[in-house]
Amino acid sequence: MPHDIVNGHIGHNHSHDHLHSHLKPEDEAQDLQVLAGQFIDGFTQAKDKMAYLRLAGVPLERASADGGASLKLVDVQLTTEWQVGTASPSFGSRELSYLPYPGEMVTERTNLGFVYVSMETKEVVDLRAFLHAKHAEDL
Repeated sequence: MPHDIVNGHIGHNHSHDHLHSHLKPEDEAQDLQVLAGQFIDGFTQAKDKMAYLRLAGVPLERASADGGASLKLVDVQLTTEWQVGTASPSFGSRELSYLPYPGEMVTERTNLGFVYVSMETKEVVDLRAFLHAKHAEDL
């Protein structure tokens, strides 16, 4: 199939508005999960945590959502959770249907949040939300 060179990139000779593809939402979620895991591994192993945050493009200050004073990054929090079961609404009942997991199905999740504060407020930005916003900037 013939290729065109457009803006230094090789693309197929099709009549598309753009040459890149978009990920399906489930693929994007999987990509973000992989990126988040790699970010957490890198951050926990980094000897210089501030240098790691700067290299990753994590802002040390954020504008306040309400237009107030800017918020400053003061903490990076890591939390680990283990999902040991599931609960969902039962049909025709106010009780939850509860299914505890056998040992081999228990899963571990580690989450990272950036804690920003000002004199008036505190915001925690989830790593996945940060990565999603960065990913959207790159498109």
